[in-house]
Amino acid sequence: MAAVTKGKGSFIKQASILAAAGILVRFLGFVYRMPLTNMWGDEGNGIYSMGYYIYTFLLILSSAGLPAAISKLVSERIALREYRNAHRVFQASLVISITLGTFFAVSMAMAAKQIAVLSSFPDSYYALLTLCPTLIIVAIMSVYRGYFQGMHTMVPTAISQVVEQIFNAFFSVYLAYILLRTAIPKGASKNIALGVAGGTLGTGIGAAAGLVVVIFSYMMIRPYLLKRAKICRQSHEESRKELMRLLMQTALPIIVGTAVFSITNLIDAGMVMRILTSIGYSEAAARGMYGQLSGKFVTLTTLPVAISTAIATAAIPSIAASMKLKKTDQVNQKMNLTLRISMIISVPAAIGIGVLGPQILHMLFPNAPDGGALLTIGAISIIFLALCQTATGVLQGIGHIKVPVVGAVLGAIVKVILNAVLIPIPQLNILGAVLSTTGCYVVASAFDVYVLSRITHVRFDFMRILIKPFIGSCIMGAGALGVYYGLYHFLPNNIICTLTAIFIAMIIYGVVMLLIRGIGEEDLESLPMGRRIIHILHHCHMLK
Repeated sequence: MAAVTKGKGSFIKQASILAAAGILVRFLGFVYRMPLTNMWGDEGNGIYSMGYYIYTFLLILSSAGLPAAISKLVSERIALREYRNAHRVFQASLVISITLGTFFAVSMAMAAKQIAVLSSFPDSYYALLTLCPTLIIVAIMSVYRGYFQGMHTMVPTAISQVVEQIFNAFFSVYLAYILLRTAIPKGASKNIALGVAGGTLGTGIGAAAGLVVVIFSYMMIRPYLLKRAKICRQSHEESRKELMRLLMQTALPIIVGTAVFSITNLIDAGMVMRILTSIGYSEAAARGMYGQLSGKFVTLTTLPVAISTAIATAAIPSIAASMKLKKTDQVNQKMNLTLRISMIISVPAAIGIGVLGPQILHMLFPNAPDGGALLTIGAISIIFLALCQTATGVLQGIGHIKVPVVGAVLGAIVKVILNAVLIPIPQLNILGAVLSTTGCYVVASAFDVYVLSRITHVRFDFMRILIKPFIGSCIMGAGALGVYYGLYHFLPNNIICTLTAIFIAMIIYGVVMLLIRGIGEEDLESLPMGRRIIHILHHCHMLK
């Protein structure tokens, strides 16, 4: 295992960098979503989410598959010391990203009015308009990030993500605050449509700041890259046209697989609104319930998945390079380690959010606290979404990029069927969409992991990957509830009790996992400040 975890360019270290950035980015995301939700409520969340889902779908079509495809192709060529071809991958992908980003940005601008009306959220029109330039900016930025990841350095990507989110957070809140008070419709207290547009405009400003960071990082090392490309000796010179075709062949299955999940979000919105209004809910009530689903449930449950996504992103170039060099043992070790780290983080997050869902919402959104039941029922989906994301990264790394597409399609079919069956049940209503989301990820992740096992003939250590984290998480969840209600009896303050319960729950989980040997040194090394944690645990005789 030492061969896998050591070394400056090891994927575990790079995953740690991205994971740390992902945690900070998600935290900043919560910081600014809290005042936004408190300013415009669940209805504003619904408008914001609808506009953002449409933008995300077009973003996926324009650039979502490029970072993974670029990092895979670049890492393979660098492993063979074909530095000139590696740089040509970067140049070819820039042409593709600018072309696709511009096409979809112009298309969305021209069709924004019609899209907003068809989505049942006509007020999302202004948000769609402000997001158009962001499609081009993010498409270009994805190329630089993919190139750096292919060179096994996640630092520029991590820094750009943090800078992007800082600018996003500040300008989203500031512009939303200003525009909520602009041109207020008669009989209303605020202009929610313009306020949401201010929030999405902040997204574009943040993306522009992130783009500046990655371009600056590239310009710093560009002379070295060009010199290395010029003097390298390689047997085959790949043309830009050849590389563009290879990029699209690699990226297309990734785009399709990701787009399927994005389409399910759009279908979700349409089905939720139509079914809820058909069983007696008013349009305003249906929008509010959809706002709880998209603005609270989705936002909170995808938080821990950022870490598994970072692990999967870092795994792609590393596993691809090991495959290219035919180092089978390293591939097997990296696959098990990647899945284990993802579950060590995702399983306790799911249990924790599930047991303290209502308390967390009351703490984060005191002016709009509804929706706790969605988290209690649906938090388990975190485990399967993280497993799906991680398995997808591994499959892409070993070259089987079409498998996640099939898994995504199967999951989407299950989601649509369950939506149609569960949402009309009056006792479930919006909870039906949460249950269908869980079913979608269960099917997709089970398919991906099963096929991955069959393809690689790797026997996954599910005792350490799933069972031990689940045992530790159940004990942690019981402890969190006990601490919360025990403390609340003496100090009835939700914020203090919730934060205390979360803090003690983290300690309980860590101690239990150490006692049952669910965490080892190789796992701790993947965490921010992992070596320092290992040193402390050795000093306390808690790690052997």
